[in-house]
Amino acid sequence: MLIGTILQGKGTDVATIRPDATVTELLAVLATNNIGAVVVSEDGSSIVGIVSERDVVRRLNDRGADVLGAPVSSIMTTEVRTSSPDTNVDDLRQTMTTHRIRHVPVVADGRLAGIVSIGDVVKNAIEALETEKAHLVDYLHR
Repeated sequence: MLIGTILQGKGTDVATIRPDATVTELLAVLATNNIGAVVVSEDGSSIVGIVSERDVVRRLNDRGADVLGAPVSSIMTTEVRTSSPDTNVDDLRQTMTTHRIRHVPVVADGRLAGIVSIGDVVKNAIEALETEKAHLVDYLHR
């Protein structure tokens, strides 16, 4: 199965935030959307970084509460691994596991086209296993 298939099911909406927004504003986006990461973008279609709850917690530990007024650009990850819609889900799952990445933006034609979380990938794997199980059970009962 391809990443594009996951996006067809979950949608292509991606929460973004500007790099000059404050970490406090970032926390509001995370809470309002009930998500774990936000793509950092100047225009909503390009990617300059990604920032997660984990990034916030680590910077709070390092810098204290002053980080809440700092720009998102000061805590974001700038080397963002991305995927294309035609990437195989199994390949992305391996990459996410190997590199301990929980969120991967999807890029099509040079523009942000969606985001996939490790939860989306695991859900897909479970659904595939359940389908396979149903086919095997059906085969055995013929």
